[in-house]
Amino acid sequence: MNATDSATKTGPILTITDLERSYGRGDRARPALRGVSLTVRPGEWVAVVGPSGCGKSTLLHLVGGLDTPDAGSIRIGGDEVTTLSAGRRALLRRRTVGFVFQNYNLVPHLNVAANVELGLRVAGVGRRAAKERAAEVLAAVDLTDLAHALPATLSGGQQQRVAIARAVATRPALVLADEPTGALDTTASRRVVELLREEHRRGQTLIMVTHDYAVAAAADRVIFLRDGRIIDERRPAGHSLAGAHEASTDAADTRATGTDAAADDLGDEAAGARSARGDNDLNDLLGLGSW
Repeated sequence: MNATDSATKTGPILTITDLERSYGRGDRARPALRGVSLTVRPGEWVAVVGPSGCGKSTLLHLVGGLDTPDAGSIRIGGDEVTTLSAGRRALLRRRTVGFVFQNYNLVPHLNVAANVELGLRVAGVGRRAAKERAAEVLAAVDLTDLAHALPATLSGGQQQRVAIARAVATRPALVLADEPTGALDTTASRRVVELLREEHRRGQTLIMVTHDYAVAAAADRVIFLRDGRIIDERRPAGHSLAGAHEASTDAADTRATGTDAAADDLGDEAAGARSARGDNDLNDLLGLGSW
């Protein structure tokens, strides 16, 4: 059992503290994240929403060790990601983090089953076990009949289902989904969201970046990002407030939101009226309960 495995049994799977990231130098430096703090509990599904350029994808890339911050802390279980070498970050990604990208990132010359098996093999799973696990997750996403098809012959929705199967195949502690429905039509988007929901029901921890509030409504908690800062946090109507939300309130209490305090339930009309004043994006966010 590694440090991440043992730590997540008793504490948060992810703790982000005062995270900062800028691109460019000197007067041309552009802040992407400004003091972001966030805590995620095992089994929680968190959606991060906001306009283009607000820092959503940057946050996800930093959490996954694909980029390094200028300041702040990222702890996945017992591992401080920001102090790991490039090699150790790669090892952490293979063993602990699964990725779902908007553009799927499938290997074009490998068939569907081989794409899923590849992630397992890289994570150290034996050949026979990898084949068995790939077959299992492809059945779960209803792609058994297409196991020998090449990615180019699949629809966008089918390719994204392969990507989800690959991401969850290793049973990672954390799945990061970057705009998983961004390139899909409504029907395919609904199918992908349902697959993510099924994984969540199995106990999978998910962090999903999306610009689509209807997709975000499926999550347990919605974080609203603007200009590199978390400006609000809500729960879609009907989602429990226990556990992870309580763990995140300390950071939220000290955060400069620029908005009025509101109730946790996104369906609370009174809270919506208070927070919506002068902010159309938050007005949309507070309407999540009606989707």
